Amino acid sequence: MSPLRTLIVDDSSLFRRTLNRILSTISDIDIVGTACDGDQALAKATELNPDLVTLDVEMPGMNGLETLQRLKKILPNVFVIMVSSQTQNGAGITLKCLEHGAFDFIAKPESNDAQENERHLSRQIASIVQAVSQKYRISKLLYGDGGAKQKLTKSITKPTPKSTVREIHTQGPIQIIGIAVSTGGPNALGVLIPKLRQDNDVPIVIVQHMPPVFTKSLAESLNKNSHLTVVEAVQGEKLKSNHVYIAPGGKQMKINMNREIVITDDPPENHCKPAADYLFRSLASVFKQHSLGVIMTGMGSDGVIGLQLMKQYGVTIIAQDEPSSVVHGMPGAAIEAGIVDQILPLSNLSSKITELVAKYKRHALNI
Repeated sequence: MSPLRTLIVDDSSLFRRTLNRILSTISDIDIVGTACDGDQALAKATELNPDLVTLDVEMPGMNGLETLQRLKKILPNVFVIMVSSQTQNGAGITLKCLEHGAFDFIAKPESNDAQENERHLSRQIASIVQAVSQKYRISKLLYGDGGAKQKLTKSITKPTPKSTVREIHTQGPIQIIGIAVSTGGPNALGVLIPKLRQDNDVPIVIVQHMPPVFTKSLAESLNKNSHLTVVEAVQGEKLKSNHVYIAPGGKQMKINMNREIVITDDPPENHCKPAADYLFRSLASVFKQHSLGVIMTGMGSDGVIGLQLMKQYGVTIIAQDEPSSVVHGMPGAAIEAGIVDQILPLSNLSSKITELVAKYKRHALNI
């Protein structure tokens, strides 16, 4: 298989060189060009027809969002990885870029240690490129060279394992919903959360793999479009019904026996901070059978071990299906582990959550 033809776009010559150096070490990448601004990026993209573009969010003149929108008109199926500074403005524009078709983003590190910055970037880039490459390669195998570009960013449709909700008679009323999500998460949450209404009357806790600042912007964006109150979680806050708490980027989040949020600086798990396993362990310990687990689009397998602990108490677990996932790593790993009760498309998750909350509430009241 030929490597991904890659175009690097950044207004900083130093950062272009850094990205070039990192990407050059990845066997799946062939760097075909660089550009210093949006206009040059569009010209190079037209000339070089890249498979992958790394695109700076904040550039003079045409910013990353404007460039992305024009780029998608030239090459509708190109993969785009946004490169963002860790500022409130950068985070806000980055989330809009994800809404407009960017595959994922990386955050520019801010350490004073140049070598540590490069190591951090390498880790971010390697995992995203692996996901992009996998989609591209499967597409080529299925559709050949001619069809690969047309099918590039679409999910590869495989037969989805069939699963029905198991009748779990030990399940009591659902008192909390735990959600794990990663790559593709901001858009997926943008579909799920606004569809949830106050009828559920339970708190929701979410781990979305994101750096600091970005989780706050995500919470603010979701809050504007939702019936529920969506916030970035803070230390010591008591859980409230009809509130959605997003774990802050760069921190770990758990729930204590008083049903309060605890934010810690504990080490990463599964290379993630926040980590879903960290949160789900606390849900298993505190809520026993009175919770609902949801695992959505994302790379890796974070959340599976925590969900296994929740499953020991008879908790119902829902996974997003492959066709509606940007990357099916996390839900796929949960399905492989045999702990998932139902596999659903993104469009059906909200109605199923509402149905289960109401079902177990009625069951507890013997209605």
